[in-house]
Amino acid sequence: MRNFVTMAKPVGSFCNMSCSYCYYLHADNQQDMKDMRMSDEVLETYIRSMIQAVDGEVVSFTWHGGEPTLAGLDFYQKAIALQKKYCPKNKTIWNNIQTNGLLIDDAWCTFLKNNHFDVGLSIDGTRFVHDQYRNDAGGNDTYQKVQNTLKLFQKYKIQPDLLCTVTDATAENAKSVYSALRGYHTGWIQFIPIVRRDNNGNVTEDSVKPQAYGKFLKTVFREWFTKDLGKLNVQLFAETALVLLGKKANVCWLNETCGNVLVVEKNGNVYSCDHFVDRHHLLGNLMTNDLGDLYDGKVQREFGNQKGSVSQRCRQCPWLFICHGGCPKDRFLEEEGENQYYLCEGMKMYLDYAVPLLKEAMEMSQSGFTSGQIMKELKKKV
Repeated sequence: MRNFVTMAKPVGSFCNMSCSYCYYLHADNQQDMKDMRMSDEVLETYIRSMIQAVDGEVVSFTWHGGEPTLAGLDFYQKAIALQKKYCPKNKTIWNNIQTNGLLIDDAWCTFLKNNHFDVGLSIDGTRFVHDQYRNDAGGNDTYQKVQNTLKLFQKYKIQPDLLCTVTDATAENAKSVYSALRGYHTGWIQFIPIVRRDNNGNVTEDSVKPQAYGKFLKTVFREWFTKDLGKLNVQLFAETALVLLGKKANVCWLNETCGNVLVVEKNGNVYSCDHFVDRHHLLGNLMTNDLGDLYDGKVQREFGNQKGSVSQRCRQCPWLFICHGGCPKDRFLEEEGENQYYLCEGMKMYLDYAVPLLKEAMEMSQSGFTSGQIMKELKKKV
């Protein structure tokens, strides 16, 4: 059954922030400012094609950027109307928007709430960490504005997923970053490691280093496991537990193959992945190609299957069944003629530490122990 997700970029890489670590801000597919947002024709074609292409009961639309709110509230009102127009009775529409929060006001909150959008809000934990890298286009700090937006969301009973990047600064402040994020009581936190390379192929200073990433994950896991087990979800921990239960991870970089999340640009161009929006991974265009055919096509299948080609070290690792060699974009460490996942050491540190505890916690849960009892019983082992 054909069931995939698309990440739509209604304004391409245009953004009202200039985060120094952004991998997409200077993507080589940028288009002229005169065509800043996706046209009505492309929008309608996209929504109709996506609904027709997905065989499952739920059709997922993720609105991303750049900053997707720059498309304007009227753009999403049109999108909702088109979804209602083309969605058959046997399918359900799911919308998610990822935002930096700078343009969110009461009108946005009302719309998102009334139309049941899931919301992802980018906030890098504490003011100290956030304002080091997440500045607006004028170079100004943004933490207070994002914090105000978070409170506004909660006023409207919207609990956003908190998206926190893990930079060199985040890794050095693991405890305070996690404490700040858990204090917002949204129920879900996602940590996104920043790994960038300059034109010479060298890892940038703001990138998180492998050992620092491992220490960060262990510290956050310890805090979560002893204080928030059963009360708060951290994406990587939840996905690890899911795999330990014998199920498939929801996130692409933890799966054996990838390529299940296509990117749709504002001009209708379709790309293999959000991290590969470039001329080498252009699959076609919605206005001339069928979206389902692009997903099923040989080029995309080959792209997805390449993830399964892992290094000798990975093949010998006991945790291969969980991480599957990490995200292909970060497999650039040369090791005996093979490319190795840059954050491998950090992931192994985390898995060595967390998996035994998660296994024991799940066994206790299946035996009827509550989360509180599990935290109390296993606290001495953490």
